[in-house]
Amino acid sequence: MSTDEPGPTEWVGRGDAEVGVGPWDEAVRGPVPDDPRLDRDLLAEGDRRNVVDAYRYWTREAIVADLDTRRHPFHVAIENFGHDANIGTVVRTANAFTAAAVHIVGRRRWNRRGAMVTDRYQHIHHHETVADLVAWAADAGLAVVAVDNTPGAEPIETAELPRDCVLLFGQEGPGVSMDARSRADLTVSIAQFGSTRSINAGVAAGIAMHAWVRTHADIDRAWR
Repeated sequence: MSTDEPGPTEWVGRGDAEVGVGPWDEAVRGPVPDDPRLDRDLLAEGDRRNVVDAYRYWTREAIVADLDTRRHPFHVAIENFGHDANIGTVVRTANAFTAAAVHIVGRRRWNRRGAMVTDRYQHIHHHETVADLVAWAADAGLAVVAVDNTPGAEPIETAELPRDCVLLFGQEGPGVSMDARSRADLTVSIAQFGSTRSINAGVAAGIAMHAWVRTHADIDRAWR
């Protein structure tokens, strides 16, 4: 990456103040770099997007292309037979951990509000049924790992998550469907100690993705 990218100290503000960077100031930074990744409108108007500082002023297409060189070999899938409101949160978290892609199973439409615009940078695919997803995963050489607190599930805290896999999540409440559990190569559970039978699907997805990261990711490549 270019050394001309603004650093962490160049945020305009935190909390209620604007975040990001203002217009490129040639008096302070010198001439605008001759870099095709940079967006001329953002350079002129400032960049207030929810992106890491290394991507300030970059075009969306350039960010996606760079993320494609950093993506991890795990995928995330979530069932959407009841129009689950947690899907946006799952997409946002998948983007944070650079999942290869997110797969929506069932209804094509989903609530994007929780994604906080991160769906612009994340590859998202749709499958009509669980069988379609499993068939696609088999062709791609990916194990399907269902995440659900169900009898017979292996604790995720001690399970060996496959490196090349699809982490499959169910809807809030019913969890992973019986069809999905029967087709999965492995089902893992998340240890809980309170009175509630299950935790929020978006939270469960974050825990499972981070478990994968702790096992397989190169932490030195994380943004600092």
